[in-house]
Amino acid sequence: MQCDYFDAGVCRSCHLLDLSYVDQLARKQAAVAEALAPVAPDVRWEEPVRSLDAGFRNKAKMVVGGTVAAPTLGILGPSREGVDLLECGLHSPGLRAALPVLESFVTEAGLTPYSVPERSGELKHVIATESPDGELMVRWVLRSREALGRLRRGLPSLLSRLPIVVASVNLQPEHKAILEGPEEIFLTPGEALTMEVNGVGLHLRPQSFFQTNTGVAAGLYRHARDLVTVVGPSSVWDLYCGVGGFGLHVAGPGRHVVGVESSAQAVASARLSAADLGLAGTEWVVGDATAYAVSANAVPELVVVNPPRRGIGAQLAGWLETSGVGHVVYSSCNASSLARDLAAMPSLRPTSARLLDMFPHTDHHEVLVLLSR
Repeated sequence: MQCDYFDAGVCRSCHLLDLSYVDQLARKQAAVAEALAPVAPDVRWEEPVRSLDAGFRNKAKMVVGGTVAAPTLGILGPSREGVDLLECGLHSPGLRAALPVLESFVTEAGLTPYSVPERSGELKHVIATESPDGELMVRWVLRSREALGRLRRGLPSLLSRLPIVVASVNLQPEHKAILEGPEEIFLTPGEALTMEVNGVGLHLRPQSFFQTNTGVAAGLYRHARDLVTVVGPSSVWDLYCGVGGFGLHVAGPGRHVVGVESSAQAVASARLSAADLGLAGTEWVVGDATAYAVSANAVPELVVVNPPRRGIGAQLAGWLETSGVGHVVYSSCNASSLARDLAAMPSLRPTSARLLDMFPHTDHHEVLVLLSR
């Protein structure tokens, strides 16, 4: 991917751009294999799942800078000034088309960009997500409700120009490096964006997690489904299930799937998707994954885990080690925490692993590992 921002030194987030994509992939594969070698010496590595090298990102998280008359959407520069990144090559074509319109709307709605040095202003971020069908969810992260009226008045004009199905305001009043706050105010009747992945409609609400690379996410879910199909369990737990991506892909006749997630909104989305698909043999639980596992009266035949970067932790790893669970499918975005967790489960042997390049041009990675007792 050729990037003028990178060449000019304006943005260096894609720090591997000087390498060819083939070399990037080889570097990631070597690094992940080295990290896991002490705990998975005999693991079979599958062919990596490649990404497009440009236009793959379904979500734009843009810092707002500048002024009402001349806003910027992008990042903050060395002096905390706004730097426009409207033409960022990572974003999907639909997002690249939408961002200039959203930037103009800042002026139209009279939204004052937040100044970090001065700790003044209202609008901190604009966050836009595009579905595979080209529909958009747009969120404005504001310090207060002061601009709500202007946003509501200007929204019909914006909706006539962009395929927005979900629009909301997120309130984040604090002067902290935090992307969003807990309160979401919807401006549209629609509250969820449907992400169609492998024929499964995942209902994404504003604060729900979803992989930012839809194409590679589809490959991740397909590979997990293939692994589970070979094992053929009658019962599966999907821990840290989010909106249900893994659980919905592996569900089917004769198999009972339980998804566990701490976000009530995400669980509601998973239930809706299961109903859409007519999956009667699924159950979706709001709760902590570790607490659910250690307090359960029964043990499934297979467990899927998709934790945050910190991994599943000692308590859940210890429970999996002693539980008698026959197989674990572990999806990780951090090989270091994955290696630590695998070391705590020595009787669950890594048999196959696959790198999925969710984040081209960076060292970030996703790995899917099958563990068999």
